[in-house]
Amino acid sequence: MSEPRFDAAYWDARYREHDSVWGLAPNRWVERETAGLPPGRVTDLACGEGRNAVWLATRGWRATAVDFSAVAIDKGRAAAEAAGVTVDWRVADALRYTDDEPQDLVLLCYLQLPAAERRQAVRRGWGLLAPGGTLLVVAHDSRNLTEGTGGPQRPEALYTAADVAGDLAGHDVVVETATVVERPVDGAARPALDALFRARRPA
Repeated sequence: MSEPRFDAAYWDARYREHDSVWGLAPNRWVERETAGLPPGRVTDLACGEGRNAVWLATRGWRATAVDFSAVAIDKGRAAAEAAGVTVDWRVADALRYTDDEPQDLVLLCYLQLPAAERRQAVRRGWGLLAPGGTLLVVAHDSRNLTEGTGGPQRPEALYTAADVAGDLAGHDVVVETATVVERPVDGAARPALDALFRARRPA
């Protein structure tokens, strides 16, 4: 039996099945890692329903949220309206997205792809940054498959912070965090293991 194709149509269908697939609260690592950053321009690539973009907008960020699922973008737009904030919602593929306006922060949260596509997305995100800007990548760590909870059960879609650092080889990168972190999961016997990578483009 072949693996399902996780394309826009797949995600449109999944987002239609639930009021909120990922919840409305921001990811804990996004909240922690951006706490000390001055608000500026942020792009959330593969934003899903946009919970992180909406939260950052409430914190004064000028947020752009990008996803190839039009259903997810529509739900994000409704969430932003309910929160009373403005987010620039765009239906586009994170692997090919471009923007002429340099960003102070780019997020890639739980974009679980095979290595070649992941590298393309990471470099795409890095290319959006203004000098001094920050790239924050959060993902299900490779160890999560055997030692953690939840997440994709496909090894080729998992990776580490070191993998992300390797994706940026040849670029001038100031790595601030590259580690694995434990995320508690309600009702689970063990935590999820997340890869956490944060880097700054030199000013």
